[in-house]
Amino acid sequence: MNAQAQHGKLFGVGVGPGDPELLTLKAARVVRAADVVAYHAAQHGRSNARAVVAAELRPEQIELPMIYPVTAERTLPREGYDAAIAAFYDRSAAAIAAHLEAGRDVAVLCEGDPFFYGSYMYLHDRLAQRFTTEVIAGVCSVMAAAVQLGTPLVRRDTEMAILPGTLSEDELARRLAGGGAYAIMKLGRNFTKVRAALVRANVVDRALYIERATMQAERIVPLADVDPASVPYFSLVIVPGTNALPARDTLLDREARAARGRVVVVGLGPAGPDWLAPEAARELAAASDLIGYAPYLERVPLRAGQRRHASDNRVELERARHAFELASAGNRVCVVSAGDPGIFAMATAVMEALESGQPAWRELEVRVVPGISAMTAAAARVGAPLGGDFAVLSLSDRLKPWETIAARLDAAARADLALALYNPVSSQRQWQLVEARAILLRHRNPRTPVVLARDVGGPTEAVRVIALADLDVRDVDMRTLVIIGASTTRTFDAPGARTFVYTPRSCPQPAARAVPELAALPAARA
Repeated sequence: MNAQAQHGKLFGVGVGPGDPELLTLKAARVVRAADVVAYHAAQHGRSNARAVVAAELRPEQIELPMIYPVTAERTLPREGYDAAIAAFYDRSAAAIAAHLEAGRDVAVLCEGDPFFYGSYMYLHDRLAQRFTTEVIAGVCSVMAAAVQLGTPLVRRDTEMAILPGTLSEDELARRLAGGGAYAIMKLGRNFTKVRAALVRANVVDRALYIERATMQAERIVPLADVDPASVPYFSLVIVPGTNALPARDTLLDREARAARGRVVVVGLGPAGPDWLAPEAARELAAASDLIGYAPYLERVPLRAGQRRHASDNRVELERARHAFELASAGNRVCVVSAGDPGIFAMATAVMEALESGQPAWRELEVRVVPGISAMTAAAARVGAPLGGDFAVLSLSDRLKPWETIAARLDAAARADLALALYNPVSSQRQWQLVEARAILLRHRNPRTPVVLARDVGGPTEAVRVIALADLDVRDVDMRTLVIIGASTTRTFDAPGARTFVYTPRSCPQPAARAVPELAALPAARA
């Protein structure tokens, strides 16, 4: 006969989060039938896991309390704590093995689920190779906490992550930036760090705190009111997905929280999601309303419950005012721009609307989230043509007269600045680029490098390097960013038919100028 068949069977029993009524039928049956019931206990002898199954225990059963040698990692240095816990599990596994070898079935109780941050798994690691085992799933604390908080966690395609509070603040903030749903466990002395990470990740308004979920001592507290010194081990923070926020009020008065409207201007970058900054992604996910030029809104993934307000590209100020009207009604509004919102885009219109609009608008939270600009994306494709001093101009004369544009072009050319030209042409406006080329050729060598970068990052991306003399308006459209080098800008070829362009940060020293006579300078004040 197989020796293992003569042994007892090891059961890892998930007893759920604390409420005895959340104990599964299978878990109750296994506990009642076991010869030995083992459970973790603190040094005072009490065990939460045993309390959950107390009504299922029989007087003749053998109880095997496993007393933790330490109750918190702060008791010992990290190395000492790890060594003490490892020795504890070795002793506990040996005691359980003795009963199994004697033919007794052993049920090891585990709060929550045995394989979800469960203490049972450390015994399983030590015993599963020697004995027959069976693990009974339990209701985990994350699910119980969501129910007690009255909030769904995720809907449809929202992702969810479980994070331990033992991670560094930087790592927590980075992971919380994904725009999904989160549960943060192992709070205790990590709470202050966790709360700081929630603030940094801009998800603190969605965060819900609960301790001892489903137990008699359950407590739900607004995150801002939690005393870090009082946070117990059995506590966690839930951050629901933005499309899973509850429709009704909860114990944390979410209606009052939602009444605080805001306007956030977000830069989408030049193309797809790879060019979108994490902070921008978080704001887009958290918004109730999105406002923007229709083609830009189409680049933002659809999310359940969000409203979209598309408009023409020539009504920036009206769009900005609409954003403030929505925010005044308690909505979280994102105004979207391609590239960076502060470069010929919506941030200026939002600031203008805020300055000239209703006084109450200034009480709202207003933020601008930067994005990768079209000029930096285009420059990166060829090297560093804007690596030295440069100027940025828009050739559109819709909001300023051509005479102003021409004067600025001439000044930048005389100053020998590299140039990034936005809005070079449109379907109704072709001649400005021709005029700009003529102005630049008064001051620049005809062989000056010019970069034509169209749809950078998009499916029709095309980047060319030509000479200023060869710049032809027929090669340019509204989606093209034009970069014109300075006199110091250089080009060189590389394998793969690539041409690199860069402008050194250094430039030739100017000729020495005469120093004015001291007598001609204002007298220094005594």
